[in-house]
Amino acid sequence: MLLVILVTVVHLLYHQEYAETAIPNDCFAVSAATGETALPKQVCLTFDDGPSSNTQPLLDILAREKVPATFFVCAQDINQEYLPLVRTIRQQGHQVAMHSATHRYATIYRSPEAFWQDIKTLRQALEPYLSLEDLTWLRFPGGSTNTVSHKYGGSGIMKTLKAQTEEKGWHWIDWNVCGEDATASHPDADRILRNIQEDAEDLTTCVVLLHDTKATGETVKALPQIIGWFREKGYTFCTVEQLAELQSSRE
Repeated sequence: MLLVILVTVVHLLYHQEYAETAIPNDCFAVSAATGETALPKQVCLTFDDGPSSNTQPLLDILAREKVPATFFVCAQDINQEYLPLVRTIRQQGHQVAMHSATHRYATIYRSPEAFWQDIKTLRQALEPYLSLEDLTWLRFPGGSTNTVSHKYGGSGIMKTLKAQTEEKGWHWIDWNVCGEDATASHPDADRILRNIQEDAEDLTTCVVLLHDTKATGETVKALPQIIGWFREKGYTFCTVEQLAELQSSRE
């Protein structure tokens, strides 16, 4: 099973530092390790929970800046009308990946069977817009080490889901940089940028968590500054899949 080296380290560090949380805010910030064998500086911009009315403006900025990104999409009632944008995302050279259909923790983490039924529903919703063969990457709502899931499916549910993902021949990934753009504090564009700068300090490989929901208009405003900052720091932009391929080629 191909797993991004970064992700493995991220999970270990997260498990050590975050023992328990009861807030399913999808922004568990974690740390990543770097060293002499690290790749040249890479950054993956990832957007969760869309598509929405803010997805097209984000795509316009990414096109103008010639930057690839990864969209971990949902198929909730509130974004049904925007699902055709999934085709546009793919056509413009970005990666489409799976997040959840309902994104309801109490439902999807009730059992492994419930989780995979949710993913099946998501894939069915996306099938008109892209080849399902392209959907092999997954981000668990709340992250792969979230503990909110434990009160619904038991303490071992995330371990089970990760193993089952790998058994399917799929890949999963978390993040190590978070814009905190979907938190209750509703940060403005400047604060989102600062959050990213603080998390990304001294990291060689960054997987940045952002969101493209209807409530994250400030993320659209912040994106040009985020791209500019990473460029100034010498990072190369890539999708999650491209990052994995780059790291695999150096193993």
